Amino acid sequence: MHVHSLNSGMCTLPVLRRFCRESYTPPRELYHTLHRRGMDLVTFSDHDSIDGAECFRSRRDFFLSEEVTCRAPSGTEVHIGVYGMEERHHVELQRRRDDLPRLAAYVAEQRLFAAVNHPFSALTGRRCAGDFDVFSQFRGCEVLNAHLSWAHNRHAEEFAEHNFQIGVGGSDAHTLESAGSAWTEVPGARNREEFLAGLRHGRARAAGYPGTYLKLTGDVLRISLAMMIERPWTRLLAPLLAAVPIFTMGNFLAERSFARKWAGLILEGRSPGFTTGEPQSEESVA
Repeated sequence: MHVHSLNSGMCTLPVLRRFCRESYTPPRELYHTLHRRGMDLVTFSDHDSIDGAECFRSRRDFFLSEEVTCRAPSGTEVHIGVYGMEERHHVELQRRRDDLPRLAAYVAEQRLFAAVNHPFSALTGRRCAGDFDVFSQFRGCEVLNAHLSWAHNRHAEEFAEHNFQIGVGGSDAHTLESAGSAWTEVPGARNREEFLAGLRHGRARAAGYPGTYLKLTGDVLRISLAMMIERPWTRLLAPLLAAVPIFTMGNFLAERSFARKWAGLILEGRSPGFTTGEPQSEESVA
């Protein structure tokens, strides 16, 4: 439900965005790897792109999805996974990506299943309390991200429970090694249509493994090596690889601090981001 291929575009970090990709995984390799690891159905959630799905659209074990980079009213950047869509939906989602409430309304109108990804992560930058009110408008919430710690995922799970959201899981893999390490199950679903219907009706459950410091460090090194293969001149940066473990440890600690802060404000304080009424229906999510 959350996996990237080389169609996810360039890295978003300053300077690196000029020459380093988010992922170097070819879609065909990703598809076959996920099947070997036990996935009955496959989808890609590339950043603002459905190009990687071109070869697979006719297959009964594949459905079209993407991770939309959105802008909340506060200016916060948010990642929303949208699943079981068509190409026309991709066009309309991209038109609405800078207006998150408008995008949420469109998703509800089209009866698409959408989930807010990694809500307690600093991956997309800052947060404000009002952002969590907008997050709660989506039917789904990613409660198991295989690149985030157990604590991050537990905070997301609590948030989803209090807002009557459907919890989903995904590897958030940017390398083949991490692909399929977390997933979403719909018990009893026998095909793509039954799986997507089960998602919309709340019969999904997340499964798999949370992230660790070592896993993150390994994937950053793999992406760096793939970059050097694609762009040989970047091998001049090879001595900097020795600093990767220090960088990822800093990121790991900063993420933990960020999650603890917002969990305290939103979960323990029962601030914005919590509803007090009945569970939301598909028609009422806008």
